Amino acid sequence: MNDLNNKINIRKLEADLWESADLLRAGSKLTSSQYCMPVLALLFLRYAYSRFKMVEAELLKNRPSRGGRVMPVEPSDFAAKSALYLPREAQFDYLVNLPDNQPLGEAVNHAMTLVEGQSEQLTGILPKSYTMFSDELLRELLRIFNNKTLDEIGGDVIGRIYEYFLSKFAKAVASDDGVFFTPKSLVKMLVNVLEPEQGVMLDPACGSGGMFVQTGDFVNAGGMNANTQMTFYGQEKVEYNAQLCLMNMAVHGLNGRIVSGDEANSFYHDAHNLAGKCDYVMANPPFNVDKVKSESASAAGRLPFGLPGVNAKTKEIGNANYLWISYFYAYLNDHGRAGFVMASSATDSANKDRDIREKLVLTGDVDVMVSVGNNFFYTLSLPCSLWFFDKAKRLENKNRVLFIDARNYYTVVDRTLNEWSEWQLKNLQAIVHLYRGEQDKYKSLIKEYWNALSEHAERHDNTAWQDREMTFEKALGILDSEEASYKKYIKEQQDTLKKTKGKKDKDELKAIIAANEAELAYTLETKDMVNEAIWLTSKFGLDGEYQDVLGLCKIATIDEISEKNYSLTPGAYVGVAEVEDDGVDFHKRMNEIHTELASLNAEANVLMSEIMKEWETLNTK
Repeated sequence: MNDLNNKINIRKLEADLWESADLLRAGSKLTSSQYCMPVLALLFLRYAYSRFKMVEAELLKNRPSRGGRVMPVEPSDFAAKSALYLPREAQFDYLVNLPDNQPLGEAVNHAMTLVEGQSEQLTGILPKSYTMFSDELLRELLRIFNNKTLDEIGGDVIGRIYEYFLSKFAKAVASDDGVFFTPKSLVKMLVNVLEPEQGVMLDPACGSGGMFVQTGDFVNAGGMNANTQMTFYGQEKVEYNAQLCLMNMAVHGLNGRIVSGDEANSFYHDAHNLAGKCDYVMANPPFNVDKVKSESASAAGRLPFGLPGVNAKTKEIGNANYLWISYFYAYLNDHGRAGFVMASSATDSANKDRDIREKLVLTGDVDVMVSVGNNFFYTLSLPCSLWFFDKAKRLENKNRVLFIDARNYYTVVDRTLNEWSEWQLKNLQAIVHLYRGEQDKYKSLIKEYWNALSEHAERHDNTAWQDREMTFEKALGILDSEEASYKKYIKEQQDTLKKTKGKKDKDELKAIIAANEAELAYTLETKDMVNEAIWLTSKFGLDGEYQDVLGLCKIATIDEISEKNYSLTPGAYVGVAEVEDDGVDFHKRMNEIHTELASLNAEANVLMSEIMKEWETLNTK
């Protein structure tokens, strides 16, 4: 129950904080680009303060004393625990409680300067433009981010909220060089396939640092410390994006070496001198860039397969996609892995691109190719592909490539945005595991499905869950019944609420409705999960026997790829699945369920907000 409550609370907190902060932006008449950096920096400061207070409490528990006085904590004590020491004037509660007669903008600017003094990585990064805000607006922002729930929930909740804000801003703020925020589900897919454990990682077009954050999460989830296991390097030409990156890393407790500006232009510079030295390369580079100077690119090296097509007159490369592809390969050491996002057109482009692609395929290091559908990005809708290289492939796969066509496999977020859910990501990763002969990982996922279903069953007093021969298909039927029951009960309570006059009785009914809507949302989430379990096991069974699936996946040999003129387009290999007309569109229904779930969550959040406001009003009387 606590996990569910935390999940609901975090979602509500994300939405409430964003709504409050964005309302202030609208009232201030500031643009999103003007507002983005200062707001994210305040979130970072709130994270640093929360971390500071937690570590300070730990340190004071066993602090030696002298003459009856506890020895004061030192900045070095915090550094040893991967936390920033915050001088009093940089602490969030100091700023929140600053008297009205003191200029708040100047105080926040000073706080940011003090924080930079504690971290070489953040020097010159944090904004100091808070005097452009009215003290009234700035004070309200501080109040919003001083929410005690941030500390009560714990964990990496502020990091999650930072990413949530970043994604929201990404829809309104686009840099001149492309999207600064790579959608989380795409990044997670890259990380899931690469499975980073230890070594040097480079993102030569790092944007806001999502690749580093998700890699850090993956390594930490494996029981290791990302900062000791990984060394992160980044290049980002746009300095604004590099600032976002360094703050994003800091709020997730990660260290990295990020270079920005002209020297970070990856077309012409290997800023960290990492060619042939990387264990992992991950990137979402700008697609279809033109007018790259061929002589400068050639002089910069990292072109194991030669230059792409060059305009004879201008001496410029008309499309730099294969420059990126060559760079990613060139950065790898003899056992390195690369995963990156690329325009779909690159999988079968002609002329010089085709020649480079042939040389690349013949290395045997192309590992997995994944087609992604439309609307995965916030600011553009074009489809893309995920490419994966592995210079230490299993011997039996050295002559093979796994193709996955996931263009019709996704969850609808809204009219303009799609994503992969957590279970969909796990399913796609499971196909890769089977291709690699890792059946044990597949079976672990099936166990994870059963465990999640068991957790749901334990929360519901329903004898149907006691079936000793339970299947995912049977579970789906039970969940359908639960969904119908919750909807019926909620409708009845809503009808009663309309007729109820007493404030106390109304509040009680609202609380009951909110609680049941939360349970309904949980049931719908479980249905999503079970449907994904059915999707996976219907193709590969409970034990995980890999087989090519028409319209979804195929393992192709290099000879087969040669026969198709070295195309790396998954659709050219997997074919098109026959559609069985059973009257139900599975993914359409899944998306309907997801939309319904989002709506229910929103309704529950509104109701809960109303209840809390009324409760606070009662407590002040």
